[in-house]
Amino acid sequence: MSAPVIYTNKLTKRFGDFVAAKELSFEVPAGEIFGFLGANGAGKTTAMRMLCGLSVPSSGEATVAGFDIYHEREKIKRNIGYMSQKFSLYEDLTVFENIKFYAGIYGLTNTQIKEKSQALLHQLDLEKESGHLVSSLPLGWRQKLSFSVAVIHEPRIVFLDEPTGGVDPVTRRQFWDLIYDAANKGITVFVTTHYMDEAEYCDRISIMVDGVIEALDSPSNLKTKYGVDSMDEVFRQLARSAKRSE
Repeated sequence: MSAPVIYTNKLTKRFGDFVAAKELSFEVPAGEIFGFLGANGAGKTTAMRMLCGLSVPSSGEATVAGFDIYHEREKIKRNIGYMSQKFSLYEDLTVFENIKFYAGIYGLTNTQIKEKSQALLHQLDLEKESGHLVSSLPLGWRQKLSFSVAVIHEPRIVFLDEPTGGVDPVTRRQFWDLIYDAANKGITVFVTTHYMDEAEYCDRISIMVDGVIEALDSPSNLKTKYGVDSMDEVFRQLARSAKRSE
């Protein structure tokens, strides 16, 4: 059995006396869609920043893509993709210029950039819009482009921080088709979302409450365990005990 793409053991982050994330222990295998849920203030963003190599833990251990979270953070950054709620696109550049820019940052050669750009534009049906400014695109198209750019270098893992905020349900479902496609190619997807219907699309889910992982299992197993019919009801049960919020 291959080593997990994400491994954590008692991973903890403190800010003074405040424990933002406490003793997080979990593993994520290659190609899994792993949902990372929690109410505001639960510690999700803190945990994700540690895993992305952006924040040094206070204690515990972890590896991401096989690299140590303390000593090999630059190597981690080269093996992951990242998409935030605010996307990462330059609105004053064209669609093609954005693709070319990020492909270059991720270290692709000119030949790879040309091939990947053409394939990506075709996949997203944006060939006619390649010369248009990103700011002129509908929100849903920008989201899909932002995700595609985040995985253009075929990273081991892509971290998605509430990637579907603010778009309609149909566009959200289309976005998840891109996530499934990435997972089918072996890319591990680590996603935070506050849409509980999207939690149902994940292979497994962890739910954080006050800095601690209170539940971790498949959606079907969690619904069975808590005796409810939806992930929304599972989340509500767990969130009731939360004492802190942002």
